Amino acid sequence: MELRQLRYFVEVAEREHVSDAAAELHVAQSAISRQIANLEAELGVELFEREGRNVRLTHIGKIFLTHTKTALKAIDHAKKQIDEYIDPERGSIKIGFPTSLASNLLPTVVSEFKKKHPKIAFQLRQGSYNFLIESVENREIDVAFLGPVPTEHPDILGDILFTESFYALVPNSHPIAEQSSVNLRDLHDESFVLFPEGYVLHQLVIDGCKQAGFTPNISSQGEDLDAIKGLVAAGIGITLLPESAFNDLNPYYSAKVAIQNPELKRTVGIIIPKNRKLAPSEQVFYEFIKEFFSILQRFQ
Repeated sequence: MELRQLRYFVEVAEREHVSDAAAELHVAQSAISRQIANLEAELGVELFEREGRNVRLTHIGKIFLTHTKTALKAIDHAKKQIDEYIDPERGSIKIGFPTSLASNLLPTVVSEFKKKHPKIAFQLRQGSYNFLIESVENREIDVAFLGPVPTEHPDILGDILFTESFYALVPNSHPIAEQSSVNLRDLHDESFVLFPEGYVLHQLVIDGCKQAGFTPNISSQGEDLDAIKGLVAAGIGITLLPESAFNDLNPYYSAKVAIQNPELKRTVGIIIPKNRKLAPSEQVFYEFIKEFFSILQRFQ
């Protein structure tokens, strides 16, 4: 069994078409078909069902695909460990982040890190809370920034970098726009603009409002920060967002108001896999991030 055969197998399985896989891999179709046939002969099973020009995985083929993808990720990680052992300053790091940390935290830490390690490259991936946790767990992403930080996940190690408060974002025409703070319970009659159900910021706001004694009236939803801020600026409703989401607030349209009674907070941090050793460049980045925020906390 050869690595080449396994990579060909995965590509064909995901595309369900040999010619499409050949085009993607820049390999002759006949070469892929021959290697797949050799793999099936060695395993003693049929991995694909042929349906005209298309192919579909058999039941055992689906099982083999799951294990093959896991094995290839492990092999790729091992090769990365060796490459970076030879030269840790030429590594590549896959970093995940949520939309709420995209405008301020991520550019700041990447910029500072690149000053010290200019040859280390980054692949950045934005995603939802659960997507980022699953991607780190499944080796799709090396490390991820997240809030709130998971502390009891069996396969994820989370380090809290800081804690931040939530604020109300209201249209400039709103009666509380000139106030420095507002009691959360005083917003019980407002129309809220939130992320859809399933987003962690949606649940944090719901839980905070319930803690204040009411369930918010959700009038509109948006799947990204810009949409939510735009709806608020248009007077559709108000929202509650963590402080890091206010970096690019336009004061001409909206106002940021502190929340009291109760205060809403979330932890923000970095997550890594518990059961996999980081590659050298990943470890350098991980240690840099912890030190960077430790220094920031001392000066605040």
